[in-house]
Amino acid sequence: MKRRRVIANHLMSIGVAIVLLMMGCATEEAKPPNVLIIMADDLGFSDLGCYGGEINTPNLDKLASAGIRFTQFNNTGRCWPTRAALLTGYYPQQIGRDNAPGISGGGGPNKKRPEWANVLPRYLKEAGYRSFHSGKWHLDGMPVESGFDRSYYLKDQHRFFNPLVHYENDKKLPLVKMGSGYYGTIEIADKAIEYLKEHEEKFTEKPFFSYVAFTAPHFPLHALPEDIASVGDRYASGWNVMRQKRWERIQELGIVKGELSKVETDIGPPYHFPKAFEILGDGEVNRPVPWDSLSLEQRQFQQDKMTIHAAMVERMDKEIGRIIEQLKAMDALDNTLILFLSDNGASAEIMVRGDGHDPEALPGSAASHLCLGPGWSNMSNTPFRRHKTWTHEGGTGTPFIAHWPGGIKAEGALRKTHGHITDIVPTILDLVDVSPSDEQQMPFPGASLQPIFKEDTNWKHPIWYYHEGNRALRVGDWKLVAARDEPWELFNLKKDRTESNNLASENPDKVFELEKKWTNMLNKFREDSLNKIEAKN
Repeated sequence: MKRRRVIANHLMSIGVAIVLLMMGCATEEAKPPNVLIIMADDLGFSDLGCYGGEINTPNLDKLASAGIRFTQFNNTGRCWPTRAALLTGYYPQQIGRDNAPGISGGGGPNKKRPEWANVLPRYLKEAGYRSFHSGKWHLDGMPVESGFDRSYYLKDQHRFFNPLVHYENDKKLPLVKMGSGYYGTIEIADKAIEYLKEHEEKFTEKPFFSYVAFTAPHFPLHALPEDIASVGDRYASGWNVMRQKRWERIQELGIVKGELSKVETDIGPPYHFPKAFEILGDGEVNRPVPWDSLSLEQRQFQQDKMTIHAAMVERMDKEIGRIIEQLKAMDALDNTLILFLSDNGASAEIMVRGDGHDPEALPGSAASHLCLGPGWSNMSNTPFRRHKTWTHEGGTGTPFIAHWPGGIKAEGALRKTHGHITDIVPTILDLVDVSPSDEQQMPFPGASLQPIFKEDTNWKHPIWYYHEGNRALRVGDWKLVAARDEPWELFNLKKDRTESNNLASENPDKVFELEKKWTNMLNKFREDSLNKIEAKN
């Protein structure tokens, strides 16, 4: 009898253990994914190795080889409108974060979002998420005030080595003294890792959302000496040769097929600052003219700039690698959706800000202030036309990598379905099964990308653009686009991804149809920007 009781107790213990194990497995399976969004600043479409570039980006390349790359993903063409769309899910004109005909708005702190335009962490909190931010903000309000639990906000983006204005958890930090060893890209990663470690120690049962917004490779071109040295003379052959080499790699990778767009040698910086050229000297060039037409002084000056740009991107990739290692140490990589993209295309801007530019200073040091300029930004945006601020593909096309071992089964696949920055919030909310109340917000203009994570799909998702007079609309394979004060151009992006063959004169009815839709969407956004939604009790 005693022996039977012992056996029965033993079997009961085994049964309890099995039940607990099954419950544990179910809990693990039910745990929603973590989300990590990494945004670069002024990165060109083909700057990454996995998008055809010669810049060494092994960590991002690994994410791409184990995940998917979108070949037709777009942002708004400028930093602050893109960041507003990324974190709210709305077109910036809907929420007062950029202007348009009949709509006031902009990038300053006084251009407030309406109450219904929540930032993503507000929604995620309902699903039990903790949210962290590290890096650039460029939105109204402050990060913790807007819903993040932890934040390192580097506002002083003109000083990579010694910021005067930066915050932690919305509280101003002391200025950083020169020679302290501070470098912005490393500090942004350090804080992202610190918040992840804290989460693992204190809140491991909760999922997290981490938003890492690097300020690289935005001007001023500031890089660590060892990073500059590692690039060497890679760019001595000039932008024409390097652009052709990129185009060849892009086609080999299958990113874009067709015709390489012609270099528009008459298109320079979007804004003219004549005093900057007096400060920068005879080495500066404000047009993407043929490389062999430059003087020896100009070639060296221009080579230095692209060398520093590449060094900044390579350092960013190294810091991304450290963040990924932290996810591995937490055993969180498999259940973390990582999204990487840029806020706009590479920049043709040339200006001097911050602490100014010392012509005697070493290029890339804190005392220098260099911008990439149109020659190299044209190369960084290969194979597309135009640059940051324009709504042509060179301004709005972004590399977009999605990596999630637990949810994306394709490895190294390309996704040719077009998408937009306004799709990211709906995607994440779909992923975590959160549905905002219709009584408290406007409907999102974008859609969830989850179906595209599995396979390409054929949707006619419209994408609308406006920034400083530049405007565009994409519907299906058709794109209507115009630079400020210029007539509409029409392109079939399925046949002509690089916007090289203007079909407007041959298809006036299609131009009229798309222009009408563009105007209708503008009118809708004008109504949205004036809408005051009040939650019902």
